[in-house]
Amino acid sequence: MTHQASVRRARTQRTTRLTGFVVTWDVNSRDRAQSGRVRRFVYGDKTHVDGKLYTYPGFVHREGVRYLGQSVLFVTKGHLEALCGFLRSNGLVPVVTEAWLGRILRL
Repeated sequence: MTHQASVRRARTQRTTRLTGFVVTWDVNSRDRAQSGRVRRFVYGDKTHVDGKLYTYPGFVHREGVRYLGQSVLFVTKGHLEALCGFLRSNGLVPVVTEAWLGRILRL
């Protein structure tokens, strides 16, 4: 993912204040299967079949989830178990920190 895509994703997120958790994890980049599963789950996927585009939104597109950086998401309480459960089921150990985020400022 490019830097521009990261900034664009952050700028398009909702601007309300949130209480929740910062979740981070470390993916072994040599494990291409694991990396692919995590990438599709977190960021979604687009597939072309017979000229038709199928778009599958990722976890970061859910209400109450904010992308903070590579392998770092902010999630509200309602999304914490889904994210951590997915990460654990793929052999990853999530690190969870309580946090709150202010609204996104448009400067």
